[in-house]
Amino acid sequence: MTGETTWSYLSRLARRYGMEPAALLPWWTWTGTRPRDHAGPRDDTEVLLNPAGRQLLAQMGGLGEHALARALPAFADEPQPAEAVSPGQAGETEDSRSPAGRWRVASAGEHGPVAYGCRLCTAARTGHDTVVVRYVAPWQRACARHERWMLTAGDGHRHRNLDLRAAPELAAAQRAWPQVARQAAAAGADPGRVFALAHAVVCAWWEQALNWEQERIWPARLHAVAGGDAGPRFWWWRIIARDAVVFPETVALAAVLLDPGMQERIWEDHGAGGLVRPFRPDGEFFRELAGRLGRPWLADVRQAPQTGLVLGGPLHAGPLLDCMGAFTRIRRGQQHPQGYGLDPWWLRADHRPASARVQLRALAEQAAAARGSGSSGGAGPGRGAAPMVRRLFRDRHGRAAAAYTAQ
Repeated sequence: MTGETTWSYLSRLARRYGMEPAALLPWWTWTGTRPRDHAGPRDDTEVLLNPAGRQLLAQMGGLGEHALARALPAFADEPQPAEAVSPGQAGETEDSRSPAGRWRVASAGEHGPVAYGCRLCTAARTGHDTVVVRYVAPWQRACARHERWMLTAGDGHRHRNLDLRAAPELAAAQRAWPQVARQAAAAGADPGRVFALAHAVVCAWWEQALNWEQERIWPARLHAVAGGDAGPRFWWWRIIARDAVVFPETVALAAVLLDPGMQERIWEDHGAGGLVRPFRPDGEFFRELAGRLGRPWLADVRQAPQTGLVLGGPLHAGPLLDCMGAFTRIRRGQQHPQGYGLDPWWLRADHRPASARVQLRALAEQAAAARGSGSSGGAGPGRGAAPMVRRLFRDRHGRAAAAYTAQ
């Protein structure tokens, strides 16, 4: 399967032999341990093989190494030299002629995030209803042939696909993205960074939308991709289906921010080179943006009060204000030795949306805390807050936070 992880291919190869993947592992010498989570081994596992290990895998599957290199993005990746064990330790990588491999998390690699392949495409290709994990960009998750959304692998929910037959606008947004990507490249911007910023903004709106009394689009789309009704698992579906539900708005916002006419509206709303004016929620830019999002009521000044110099309306989002401010600073000719504040597509780490993995763990902790509070009466509402905050920090910054107080 094109774009498949090497571990996914090795696992399917073992099952075609009627074996568990663990039965094939002794043929290689492994460094590290397989990534795991609270539910067991992670599906977004990847393996890096040395030349002898790649040759062995090719022989097992009956395919040439060149064919596997074309299909498996990480097949030719070498384990980093710095990761090799020292000669004084048990030699796992000392002999390059011995098949060896190293475990890693696929989503942490250079090939991008991974998702569960469309199960209908997999069944048609392999003749089996089996799990395939592939490297898929966030803007390529909709299978147009079978109208399925490929969910991110490794989030801990093990739910593979969403049914898009009742939400055709998601496939339409995916067809519109290549034009937006070409527009970004023509403007000298990285399409991936543009998408990431637009996605962060829309995810911030997604959290605020629970207070939007007139919002009808997202609830209907959420229930549609959940099979008609999210039912009692509403919060669970709201977490795992978020990226799919907000995808059309993400593409629309990216197109808006790349539109020279909309950038001109930002400039005019900010003072057009004269006295600097704060961005108003009922300004030209936000009125046009609300119209393109299909929610003109979001620009109603009565629902979007102005608070000092900071936008306090429904469309308020830190990443969006950073992007708009960068556009105006560039137009005003402001300079900075390191270029701070002059990159419209720079996304702060604390503005990145929390992954489904972090949100699901927080949801489980809240449910456990509620059960504990109901049974013992001693657990407060914030008992599970500290672990959740630590996980959010680690998810966004890639490292653990250091405690600064003993309390």
